[in-house]
Amino acid sequence: MTRELFDSFWRAAAYCLHPKVIALSLAPLAIVGGIAAALGYFYWEPALAGVRASLDDSALLEPLFGWLRSIGAGAWASVLVPLVVVAVAVPAFVVATLLVAAMLMTPAIVRLVAARRFPRLEARRGGSFWSGVAISLGCTVVALVALILSIPFWFVPPLVLVLPPLIWGWLTYRVFAYDVLSAHASRDERARLLDRERWPLLGMGVVCGAMGAAPSLLWAVSALALVLAPFLILVSIWLYTLVFAFSSLWFAHYLLAALQRLRRDEEGDGAPTDGAVFEVPAARPLDPSRGFAG
Repeated sequence: MTRELFDSFWRAAAYCLHPKVIALSLAPLAIVGGIAAALGYFYWEPALAGVRASLDDSALLEPLFGWLRSIGAGAWASVLVPLVVVAVAVPAFVVATLLVAAMLMTPAIVRLVAARRFPRLEARRGGSFWSGVAISLGCTVVALVALILSIPFWFVPPLVLVLPPLIWGWLTYRVFAYDVLSAHASRDERARLLDRERWPLLGMGVVCGAMGAAPSLLWAVSALALVLAPFLILVSIWLYTLVFAFSSLWFAHYLLAALQRLRRDEEGDGAPTDGAVFEVPAARPLDPSRGFAG
């Protein structure tokens, strides 16, 4: 199992350099990034004003602001306002990017991997586009609620490195596993694969979730990051699309290979799989003068 994980990992990394994959990774950036830029241009200042008014009216935060002013750190209150806006905006844009990637980028990447590596793998189409959209939306809502509920724990240093990757990992595992198998596996095959490969897939999701948390480090560089927030949101979305492209490739290589092994096991050892036809050389007539050694 470990060998298959590493094999699919390095194959996915190599496929990230494919021109088609690079082009596909720019599509979610163009769509979601354009929306983010427009919203930032028109609503950045109103959002800051609204959050500032809410914080000023909050009786729970007044002791904190008073303490900051007493130690000469009152300026940090002004840093908190854009930080709250960013903390709410970035997860929303990331989720939108995930949905766009799942609907546009992942199917194209799966077709690319199948055509180049598994050309004889039969497509049994056990899933549909709208089923995939429903599953993606349902899992995204659950992940988004969990992410919002976990925001207070982000201020505890160890938990900020654990909770977001776990949430993104679960979401990545559920969304990409379905999208990869929807075209090539039947419903029964998909259910068996998800059950048999549950733990490797969850581990892959956690790794991809940890990679997806890396762009968030842009906001931890300095307070200058808040001044450049509209630009950094675009950069973050672009980095997320690259992570999603790699995740799609990793899941595609791993699950399509697992589906091929599943069908081989069902058909029995040594049997042709996935519609492959193996030609057997015709037997040559025996030459009596050479005996059985020839």
